[in-house]
Amino acid sequence: QVQLVESGGGLVQAGGSLRLSCVASGLAFSSCPMAWSRQTPGKERELVARIGRFSVTINYQNSVKGRFTISRDNAKNTVYLQMNSLKPEDTAVYYCRADCSSRHYWGQGTQVTVSS
Repeated sequence: QVQLVESGGGLVQAGGSLRLSCVASGLAFSSCPMAWSRQTPGKERELVARIGRFSVTINYQNSVKGRFTISRDNAKNTVYLQMNSLKPEDTAVYYCRADCSSRHYWGQGTQVTVSS
């Protein structure tokens, strides 16, 4: 059974930092590109960042470039999202996603709230 468990969300002031983690189990982690997405009420889920299997290919949504960094540790089956210079508009539920063999697996999400 595939499980993705996110952690690290919370309440932070604007300009602050948070580091999200997502631990995966039940899948061949090093074979799966990984991504972070976020969603706010009434809006569609949007891709924030994506990282290839060996951290060579990395893509970011324009609004987070230069502030967020996605990384992975294949030995720990973990993907991270370092978020710096947070803004109130970054407030959302953040979801981890695994892209494995044409299937997408999602975590349960972790809330990030940025106060102004």
